[in-house]
Amino acid sequence: MRDTFLPFSTPSLGDEEINEVVDSLRSGWITTGPKVKRFEDAFKAYVGAPFAVPLSSATAGLHLTLLALKIKEGDEIITTPMTFASTVSMIILAGATPVLADIEPGTLNIDVAKVAEKITPATRAVIPVHFAGQSCDLDPLFALARQHNLTIIEDAAHAAGTEYKGRKIGSLDSISIFSFHPNKNITTGEGGMVCTLDETLAEEISLLKFHGMSREAWKRFAASGTPNYDIMLPGYKYNMMDIQAAIGLHQLPRLDGFIDRRKEIAELYNTAFADLAELALPAYAPYQQRHAWHLYTPLVRTELLTIDRDRFMAELKNLNIGSGLHYKAIHHHSWYRENLPVADTELPNASYASDRILSLPLFPGMSDNDANDVIAAVTDVITRFRR
Repeated sequence: MRDTFLPFSTPSLGDEEINEVVDSLRSGWITTGPKVKRFEDAFKAYVGAPFAVPLSSATAGLHLTLLALKIKEGDEIITTPMTFASTVSMIILAGATPVLADIEPGTLNIDVAKVAEKITPATRAVIPVHFAGQSCDLDPLFALARQHNLTIIEDAAHAAGTEYKGRKIGSLDSISIFSFHPNKNITTGEGGMVCTLDETLAEEISLLKFHGMSREAWKRFAASGTPNYDIMLPGYKYNMMDIQAAIGLHQLPRLDGFIDRRKEIAELYNTAFADLAELALPAYAPYQQRHAWHLYTPLVRTELLTIDRDRFMAELKNLNIGSGLHYKAIHHHSWYRENLPVADTELPNASYASDRILSLPLFPGMSDNDANDVIAAVTDVITRFRR
């Protein structure tokens, strides 16, 4: 057993990020300013998007995107049950009704055939989630969107650096919303980005993010600016700050290297666990894509063990190995059970995965020895509790 606890994730921060934050603090410009603009431009260039809006979180991005699209009561939006609560919560807070479509059993991405079955005259949009950093099959989703006049909003919280058929997520004819939470592939502490090909939509989100002001603070108070402004519409306060962007400016150039290391660790796991019937390993999609390996999420086949998933995670913790739960399916949470009743039989793949999924440690700062400790611990728990 390890002498020290290995967390499921920890951000990879270097002196460059620290020094850039200190520079922001010393400059006196810590809220939205020139570094946010620099990060916006760098991220746009990386993903190949013509327009991007930096925000305080991906949740803010989902919220403002739905508002900018004029989503309203009576509208339906189809999404996956295997996602963080924010995906579904923002649909509800925008006044619309979430409709859950089941997932593929291997990739855990939304099943496009199930999406097609859920479309009604009230459907306005589909929000696929690129689960664990592997792209959903977007071409058939885009075909459905054209056929039914729907908007595709990619929840790309896991997908910074992900590619679909040779193109980065964020560059396609859709709306892509990224997260920079500390456990993501790059971080700004907290933060998010909306990428789009639609200039009008980007301008609307930009207005909504900071009180509907026609001019951001750094354009009003800098030496070259003017303090005058207008309120164009009622808005929110979802702006990214310079002290956040300062971190992102040095995370982004390291993203591809982070992904390469994540892939190496995932492949160590895949090789070590290949013959363990008690684990169902993450599956690769059959189409061309680049997996960003935000998460490594095997399913514990509890029918072959004498313990459940939660006990499995507790046993790993006893061996100084952390783990995460990504995710308990939305329809298994108490509020949604009461307010969005969906039977497990309607979502069999998501229901099966929800009771068995866990996230093993996966972050660029892990050593091969760390990965081997995870492998040894998982193997030990399976050996001790095998039926």
